Amino acid sequence: MATKKYVKDDLTVIWKPDLCIHSAKCFHGLPQVFNPSARPWVSPAGASKEEIITQIKKCPSGALSYELNSSTNETMENQNDITRITVSNKGPYLVKGKFVFVDKDGKEEVKEGNIALCRCGASANKPFCDGKHKSTNVLDA
Repeated sequence: MATKKYVKDDLTVIWKPDLCIHSAKCFHGLPQVFNPSARPWVSPAGASKEEIITQIKKCPSGALSYELNSSTNETMENQNDITRITVSNKGPYLVKGKFVFVDKDGKEEVKEGNIALCRCGASANKPFCDGKHKSTNVLDA
């Protein structure tokens, strides 16, 4: 699926559906902005810029991100120097930070922010998690 952008004043919310693992953190944390039953499902008018940014930073997969629509068009990114890889309980590897991602063909891409990598083997979007682990019993921890 194509990347979607939702604009509110000086903030653009970016959703990359192919990275979404359906953790539900977005709509449980800020349902007035993230409502999967509504169309469009992202409504930035529902909260302040600060509230939206705080919630986006909680997205474990990196499917949600944002840009500030300033004259320099800065992209706000996690500025941690340390890359963290966390094994989530019955879920994907969560990678946070800045790193070089090398695909199966050897193509290198610098990544920054959050991504979720499949750990169960059932993802249709490998190596990225697509949430299929929720319907399998492959992962015990």
